[in-house]
Amino acid sequence: MPGSGGTQGGRVTPGIVIGIIVALIVVIMLFTSFYIVDQKEQGVVLRFGRFVRLSEPGLNSKLPFGIERKYTVPTQMVLKEEFGFRTERAGVTTIYSEFDYPGESIMLTGDLNIIDVEWIIQYRIVDPYNWLFAVENQRKTIRDISQSVINLLVGDRAILDVIGSERANIEQLGQDMMNEHLDTYNLGIRVTTVKLQNIVPPKGSVQAAFEDVNKAIQDRSRFINEGKQAYNESIPRAKGEAEQLIQQAEGYAVQRVNRARGDVARFDAVLTEYRKSPEVTRTRLYYEMFEDVFSEAEGTDLIDRNLKNFVPFKSLDGQALGGGGGAQ
Repeated sequence: MPGSGGTQGGRVTPGIVIGIIVALIVVIMLFTSFYIVDQKEQGVVLRFGRFVRLSEPGLNSKLPFGIERKYTVPTQMVLKEEFGFRTERAGVTTIYSEFDYPGESIMLTGDLNIIDVEWIIQYRIVDPYNWLFAVENQRKTIRDISQSVINLLVGDRAILDVIGSERANIEQLGQDMMNEHLDTYNLGIRVTTVKLQNIVPPKGSVQAAFEDVNKAIQDRSRFINEGKQAYNESIPRAKGEAEQLIQQAEGYAVQRVNRARGDVARFDAVLTEYRKSPEVTRTRLYYEMFEDVFSEAEGTDLIDRNLKNFVPFKSLDGQALGGGGGAQ
């Protein structure tokens, strides 16, 4: 019957059309009212283009039909920018691009040398709203600031300092200066790492000359280390020998002093005895002197010079036959 809400003669009635429209509206509303934010992301919700709120990871809801729009930002991921080179595939064996990017890495040092500096920066997004809407081209802004900072720091230092002692200082100062500049742009990120990679002179004759200089520096360091090693080996030995000689001299001095004191004491004792009995002491000293002089002599005969025609008779074993050294 007409107006029954069904189909008549194969035609779609207004009731069916309204039902389909309602179903579509419900489906669209469901699909546009819920969204999922990944664990490494954070959602930004806008209502008619105005910021409303941030949404955390998980299932979230919003007003449907485009009234509210959501944008996801990887706030929990560490992002990276490379300068002077590109990584084609990271992994256990990292594959780098064959192409060079000298426009990013070639720069002038403070002592007017040309150097090729490759580096990376790592950063995290800390303010999703500023990251999305404060700057139009975020990646280009980051790269421009990073290049200007590294060029400034390298340009203030000599080439050998950039390669050697100032490397870590450049990395730390670069991180601080980049964060300071990025904060003025309200970009909503924080640089966590600045790491210098390869630092070499440009390819060609400059690089060959620099390698010669670097080799000379290494030779100088080696010679200095060898000299220090020889010094450390020789000086302690010389000090030990000097200390040994000093101790020997001190011991000899003590020995001579003690001997002299003993001689003095002996002389005083002899002098005391001499004063008591001069003749006996003189005779005893006379005999002691002969004993000391001829104590190690062999085959020696002592003869009184007043004796004449004295012929000593000796046995085969060297003992005199005469008695008391007198004449027979």
